[in-house]
Amino acid sequence: MAIKDLPREELMHPGAGSCPGCVDLLSLRMTLKALGPKTVLISPASCTASIATSYPKSPFQVPVLTMAFAAGGAAASGVVAALKRLGEDDVNVVVWAGDGGTYDIGLQSLSGAMERGTNFIFICYNNEAYSNTGIQRSGATPFGAWTTTTWKGKVEQRKDMPGIMLAHRLPYVATASPSYIEDLYRKVQKAATIEGPKYLEFHIPCAPAWRFPMEQTIEIGRLAVETGAWPLFEATNGKVEFNLRSKQILEGKVQRKPIEEYLQPQGRFGHLFKPVRDEAALTEIRRFLDAEWERYLKLVNCGVAV
Repeated sequence: MAIKDLPREELMHPGAGSCPGCVDLLSLRMTLKALGPKTVLISPASCTASIATSYPKSPFQVPVLTMAFAAGGAAASGVVAALKRLGEDDVNVVVWAGDGGTYDIGLQSLSGAMERGTNFIFICYNNEAYSNTGIQRSGATPFGAWTTTTWKGKVEQRKDMPGIMLAHRLPYVATASPSYIEDLYRKVQKAATIEGPKYLEFHIPCAPAWRFPMEQTIEIGRLAVETGAWPLFEATNGKVEFNLRSKQILEGKVQRKPIEEYLQPQGRFGHLFKPVRDEAALTEIRRFLDAEWERYLKLVNCGVAV
């Protein structure tokens, strides 16, 4: 589907207090277009909960349940059970959580809901830090990145949350990027047609936390895909398939761009280049990405991830 063919109906109106250029709310706007008005949105503590649901007004034209940081999956389970009791079987229940409410604080309730087979969509909008509470590191923060709690650069690699979700044997797992909005829209639509628990993760470049000019948000997102830092894939019943530029990279039709093209525009990686290049850190980043792509190739070649 081309952008010009997207539904005209808007389920998120102007007025949310996001940062200029924020692709969190762009992604949420497109998600609601894909799902339609029969949607219940659950928003654990996050940027979205803070900027988009300020009492007594909300820009959303669907019901929104603002929930505690740790309880996204549990809240979704409760909403699904209540709708079932009411005989409402055509409502999309969606958790919209940041990486803190997914990778870290919210992981246990997310895992529990997935293990129980709850029929809902869990969407992690991953800006790779606790951006709303002061830009602290999270389990999604990549190696070498500055945050207010890793001011010399994070020394651990990020978690593989999509891999953790694949290990739950879900019917659908996908990654997406608002820099490739048609792909994101298609994957949300597909998730809505599948019964059972679904997990989607969106890569959300955050200008204040990553320290780049706000008008470069879409460009930074594309560079993440083109350098292989953020692969686009989907797994239906465990069968892994890569999409768009990531598919071309996996098939050897194009080469990954040098990772420096993605890192250098971001102030959070500035210490890797000034006053001198930190070749050891850059080598470790390349090693990690090379190993990840080797693992992806094995997943695709074996046909089924779990």
